[in-house]
Order: sequence, then C-alpha cells, then structure tokens
Amino acid sequence: MLVLGHTNPDCDSLAGSISLSAFLTKRDGKTVTPIMQGEPNAEGLFLLEQAGLACPEIRTSIAGEEVWIIDYSDFNQAPKDARQAKIRGIVDHHKLGDFETDEQLEAWIWPCGCSNTIVYHMYKIHNIEIDQQVAVMMLGAILSDTVHFNSPTCTQIDIDAAHELAKIAGVDDIDAFVTAQFAAKSDIAAVPSEELILRDLKVYTIGDKDFSIAQVEITNIDAALSRKEELQAELVKYKAEFGYHTALVLLTDITNLNSIALIESEESALVAETLGGTFVGELIDLPNVVSRKKQVLPPLQTQFK
Repeated sequence: MLVLGHTNPDCDSLAGSISLSAFLTKRDGKTVTPIMQGEPNAEGLFLLEQAGLACPEIRTSIAGEEVWIIDYSDFNQAPKDARQAKIRGIVDHHKLGDFETDEQLEAWIWPCGCSNTIVYHMYKIHNIEIDQQVAVMMLGAILSDTVHFNSPTCTQIDIDAAHELAKIAGVDDIDAFVTAQFAAKSDIAAVPSEELILRDLKVYTIGDKDFSIAQVEITNIDAALSRKEELQAELVKYKAEFGYHTALVLLTDITNLNSIALIESEESALVAETLGGTFVGELIDLPNVVSRKKQVLPPLQTQFK
C-alpha cells in the first residue's frame, strides 16, 4: 500500500504521506509506504530535518498499486496513471474533486485547515500513539496550512490538534518553531524563477477552462516583487506551453496577511474583478487574501462554471 499527496508537494502533502502511512501501518498491521510526486520545498526540508526523517521516495507512476490519497481528490493533481490504480482511501480538507472508484473506499473529508488535523483525529479515534518524529511533521503541516492559525480556513480543531502535537513532538515554544519554519519557507533567493512560479501549484478545471494557481508564501513579499519581470516572463511561457485559460501566481505575505498576484490570462480583467482585486501595473492587489481554497477558488468557480 502507498500513500501520496498532490503534485508540487507542500508541507501538508509531505507530512500527510508520512503521518497517514504510519497510522495505516499501525492500524492495519501491514507495511504502508509514503511516496511523493516531486521534491519537497525548503519548508518541507526544514521539517524533515527537525524531525530527523528521510525524504520519502519520489514516484510519478502508481498504475496497479493500492493507494491512499491525501490533501486532494482531483485526478489532475495525481499521477497521470492514477485511473489505473486502486484507490483505497482519501483524506482531504478541500472541496470534493472528481475521483471515482470501482470499489468501496474509506474517505475522511473534513472542512478544516489542514489534512494532518484529520489524520491526528484518525489516530485519536483509533487510540493509536503518534510517534514523536511524525508529530513534528504534523505540527509543521498545520502551522503551514493555517498560516500559524491566521488563515480563514483555520478551525478550533486545527488549533487544538497543533497544541497536542506540540506536546508529543517536544516543541515547547510553537512561536519560535513557526518563526524558524517560515524563515525557511521565505528563502527564495536561490530558487529559479521557473521553479518559483510552480510552487504549491494546482490546476483546476472550471467549466471548460483550466486554471493554474500557484502560491508562494513568504514573510517579505518584496523579495518576490524584486523579481517580478523574470517571474512574469516565465509565467507567459508556462501558460503558452500548457494552453491554460489562466495562470495565476499568488505572492502571499504571511506576516501582513495579504497577497499580490501575477497573472497571465485570456480574461485578466474579469479574473481580477472576480477575486475582488485591483490591477496595479501588471499585478493584482488582493488585500486580506491568504487562502487559495477559500478565497480564490470559490469565486472563480462561481464566475466561470
């Protein structure tokens, strides 16, 4: 059995593959292996180092395998041969996507801020102990996805789970832990532009149009804006290569809790208006926007379906 998160893995996807596979191994009494669809980002590497864990194997083919999916439920975020795999379970905190199966499956889909919050409760419900190293990863994932409890997606169960996981992880000062974690996330100086515009990228089909939405979360947005021209040039090439209706990169300031978006679209003005933003040069100013799943995707779905 395998557990894997979405393409362009973020901390929730990385930690979730590890925490869920450890849970299933203990609950079901058979070996379950975490895998990833790509390299972890700097924040993910920070968490792996803090936990003292190795990076899971990177695989892009799962045909014929039994798999659990975590942090998504859309085929376009899965390996290309996912329809030839046997999906045994899903853990997710997004909208329900287009996965369909031929057999029964176990599904845990909750409206909370992080998939690892759900996994925490799976451990709790089944009275299974969480290992210290796994708890470090789960804590980091919750802090990342909820932007240290500041995201509009954050719920009380996320906050409660994080504090319980901090005890298991041996983290006495959550504020100091998250400060170091976000510093690692924000170090983008050495990240090539072609990689930066794909950070935490997800592709959504809305009606008959494909929207590519990436998100770069940083503590100082000026570090990204200083590279605006090169990032925009890469975005133009990326959209042309895949033929998307819209390619959007959210530059999210996780200190001041707002975003500025780079956009390349067939209908840029309509996208900006739909998101409640205003154009500033070639950028869209999105005050108070930090959540793709709650503040960006829903209005786009309403407008373009």
